[in-house]
Amino acid sequence: MTATDDVVDALVRTTFEVAGVLTRIGGEHDLSLTQLRVLGILRDRRARVTDLAAYLGLDKSTMSGLIDRAQRRGLLTRGRNPEDGRVVEVYMTPAGHELAERVEDDIRRALAPVTGRLDPEQLDRLVTLLDVVSAHSPRADAVPGPTAAP
Repeated sequence: MTATDDVVDALVRTTFEVAGVLTRIGGEHDLSLTQLRVLGILRDRRARVTDLAAYLGLDKSTMSGLIDRAQRRGLLTRGRNPEDGRVVEVYMTPAGHELAERVEDDIRRALAPVTGRLDPEQLDRLVTLLDVVSAHSPRADAVPGPTAAP
């Protein structure tokens, strides 16, 4: 096994572990993994439906359906871009922000046993390395800004 194989294996194992935590916590809040991703993306920005769909690898109609369901739950809404009134964007409502904060707290608690094994310097290095890895993903620039879980 090469060093690259070891890295790929470690990334896949970590992804499975984190995805499991996110799926479980999402389910506890009646949210799919994709809905969690949308909340994570929109927690600090507004975005066009087409940009969200492209970033998540979904059809625009699928994305619109996800947004419609979240809108019915009072988590998201649509509105005109303040700088270009022709553009419609999606953003979180106060209820959406409140739910995102609760989910983020749950995720932090669930991952604490893992992150708690690292000292502050190791945590900083891990964040730096993961930022480098994710910055080179094919869709990293589709939706500007941070895209962490809610």
